[in-house]
Amino acid sequence: MSPDEPHAPRPGAEALAEPLRSRWSPSVFDPAHEVTREEIEVLLRAAQWAPSAGNSQPWRYVVAPRGGPAHDLLVPTLSRGNSGWVPRASLVLLAGVQVAADPDDPHGADGRAPASLDHARHDLGQASAHLTLQARAMGLHAHQFAGFDRETAAAALGVPSYVELMTGIAIGIALAESGDR
Repeated sequence: MSPDEPHAPRPGAEALAEPLRSRWSPSVFDPAHEVTREEIEVLLRAAQWAPSAGNSQPWRYVVAPRGGPAHDLLVPTLSRGNSGWVPRASLVLLAGVQVAADPDDPHGADGRAPASLDHARHDLGQASAHLTLQARAMGLHAHQFAGFDRETAAAALGVPSYVELMTGIAIGIALAESGDR
């Protein structure tokens, strides 16, 4: 992004490290851009490296690339304000947090008792921040949003009852950066 772009870097951001300095949340995404499977894996790996209480990693992401089945189920749950721009993003992730033990695996995959879920929402925020900064480092933008029917989306997407959907993250190339100014 060039220094004369209207969104970043802003005055006072000079001391911040990249990608913090150039991060912003566009609402106009290039509808032709596609995120590859490898890029999605890198984004999720960034979230995986976020700190969490007892390394419990209580976050879950529903991955909904534009045009895919999960995306088709998600779009009707968007609020009126988000329904115009979120569907154009290359990828939408729904961020969820584990709010109770998995009844099918109450001690976790490693045999340990589950860590306290008191800090799970904070940990989800850490993971989402890591993911959005990784997106920026990859030349993508991420715009977090809350305007969707969480219960309807969870039911449509088969989210287990012990996971609560919290927010969405729209990811892609800002239209102004795609060369279409």
